[in-house]
Amino acid sequence: MITKRIIPCLDVKDGRVVKGVQFISLRDAGDPVELAAFYDAEGADELVFLDISASHEGRSTLVHMVEETAASLAIPFTVGGGINSLEDMKTILRAGADKISVNSAAVARPQLIKEGSNYFGSQCVVVAIDARYSSEEKRWKVYTHGGRKETERDAVEWAKEAEALGAGEILLTSMDCDGEKSGFDLSLTKAVSEAVRIPVIASGGAGRAEDFKHVFEEGKADAALAASIFHYKETSVNQVKKYLQQEGVHVR
Repeated sequence: MITKRIIPCLDVKDGRVVKGVQFISLRDAGDPVELAAFYDAEGADELVFLDISASHEGRSTLVHMVEETAASLAIPFTVGGGINSLEDMKTILRAGADKISVNSAAVARPQLIKEGSNYFGSQCVVVAIDARYSSEEKRWKVYTHGGRKETERDAVEWAKEAEALGAGEILLTSMDCDGEKSGFDLSLTKAVSEAVRIPVIASGGAGRAEDFKHVFEEGKADAALAASIFHYKETSVNQVKKYLQQEGVHVR
C-alpha cells in the first residue's frame, strides 16, 4: 500500500514566507529557513519552496535561500519559481533541492520538461499546474506567472501532456480554493488524478484534517500540500497524520 504524503509549502516573496487567498492579499508567515527546520522536525514527508514572484519579475530563484533551507532539511525538498532552463535546474539541484518544479516556463516551452527528465530523471521533475474553473467553458484553465496570466490550456490535458514529456509528478493547485480553507477542489483533483499515472499533489483549500482525508479518498490524490493552516498553527502535520491514521488512511 502506497502511503499518502503531507507536504507543507513555503511560498516565498522578498525573502519571507507569505500566504494569501486566491494568490492575492499576501501576509507574512515567517522565515523560510526556520519554518523548513520546524516542519522537518514535525514529521512532514517533504517540503515545497516556491519563489512566487520570480517568474513575474523575470528573475531566477533565490539560490542562497535554497542553500540555507536545504542545509536544515533531511526530507525531500522541491523548489520552483523562475526555473527557465536546464542550467537553472542544475543550479537549484546543486543548491540542495531534490526536485525542481516548473510551471510558467514549461507552459511556454513544454520541451523543457523533456530536457529535465532526460538529464536528471523524471523523479526530479515536478510540473506545477495552477488552474481555475471557467464556468463559461466548463473546464479548468491553466494560469501562469503566479496566477497572473490566463492561458487557453486545459488543465487536465496539460497534465497528460506533461506526463508524456517525462514529468515525474504533478503539483496541482486550485486557484479557486487557494487560501479559502474550505476544502480541496475534489473535482479538479480527481479529474487530473484519473487522467495520469504519475503522482498528483493536491494543493489549495486545506482548512482542517478532514479535508486531507477527502482529497485522498475522493480526489484520488497521492499527496496533499498545505500552507496557511500549518504556518499559523491552526493544526499541525503531526495532528493531521494522527487523524488520518485513526481514519484508516495510510500515511508515513
